[in-house]
Amino acid sequence: MYAVFEVSGNQYRAVEGDKVQVEKVAGAVGDQIEIDKVFMVADGDNVKIGKPTVDGARVVATVAEQSKGDRVLVFHYRIGGKRHRTMDTHRQNYTWLQIEKIVSE
Repeated sequence: MYAVFEVSGNQYRAVEGDKVQVEKVAGAVGDQIEIDKVFMVADGDNVKIGKPTVDGARVVATVAEQSKGDRVLVFHYRIGGKRHRTMDTHRQNYTWLQIEKIVSE
């Protein structure tokens, strides 16, 4: 059984027992969250597709880890041949979710 759901504006496909990396979700490590924005649930040949979400379906997950991504370099240049440029870096915050249960009623 797998589900397609939305967290922080992005869609993910997961199976029970998977560990999914999503954008930062509020919560401490060990907290359990319920995601009710489920777009599709499939169990073999039994497929439920929502319009836009599946009624009564939810994904139960546990916050496994709060971490940061790799450092990304960001360059800024001035247009028009000016000799101005700056370099900056960015690290995105991520949350790892352990998918405990997919409920489809």
